Amino acid sequence: MSDSRKERNKVFGGDNIDHNVPARNVMVDDFNWEVPVESVPVPSEGKVYPPDSPLHGRKTVNIKAMTAKEEDILSSRALIGSGTVILELLRSCIVDGDVSASDMLTGDRNALMVAVRITGYGHEYPVVATCPKCSNSDQHTFNLADMPIRRLSIDPVVPGDNCFEFLLPVTKKTVYFKFLTGRDNDIMEAEAEKMKRLFPESKIENNVTRRLRTSIISVDGVADRNKIAKFVENMPAMDSRKLRAYIENNEPGIEMSGKMNCNACGQESEVGVPLGASFFWPKF
Repeated sequence: MSDSRKERNKVFGGDNIDHNVPARNVMVDDFNWEVPVESVPVPSEGKVYPPDSPLHGRKTVNIKAMTAKEEDILSSRALIGSGTVILELLRSCIVDGDVSASDMLTGDRNALMVAVRITGYGHEYPVVATCPKCSNSDQHTFNLADMPIRRLSIDPVVPGDNCFEFLLPVTKKTVYFKFLTGRDNDIMEAEAEKMKRLFPESKIENNVTRRLRTSIISVDGVADRNKIAKFVENMPAMDSRKLRAYIENNEPGIEMSGKMNCNACGQESEVGVPLGASFFWPKF
């Protein structure tokens, strides 16, 4: 390598940088403003993450408020098309660099999603909701800041392990299951899209069995994935329903529901908050 080439490498490699000069924070130094940082509660309180995980025993995760940089992420057609836009948004907002949104339980990740949305566009979330009493659909504004946190209320089989026990009422089989992570949900969505492409004529989406197959770790000590899949397909509907209800009722996360006063029938009802496109793409 020539001496001139070596000299250029030294320059571009940063050897001439004076590391004693402190880096300037333009937002603080020139604009007297700093992006706020929020501490978000972790609904599982880190009880399901192994000791070597940065989420083990963690009760909060720090995020920075959404900025125009994150709006670039939300408007990226490539990320939207690949289905990774929310994951990239969370990655950009999580301040704690050792925390991965993919490794978090879905409920823990949802808590971050709600918090990030509030920092960006406020706590008001206007959507079209349907009254469960009269089926009338009307515009309603939910307060995301009022969504209660559902803490983990059952103990894992082993502390620090995402594994829980349930006895099926009909077959009397002992099932060990896990609460799904963000990565699990991403894999299930990819699998569902693949099945649609392979079998476009099929009208059965297999949502129930796919979720059970992913959640169940073992059945009466049998952990073979093919055998579990066969068991899931043939398990009594009552066993399926009871297990799914137990998982849903005990999964830590955010209670995505709120009160709605119906303009048509005048009744107040508890309704689920629909997570439509306007959650991160509000029209205002």
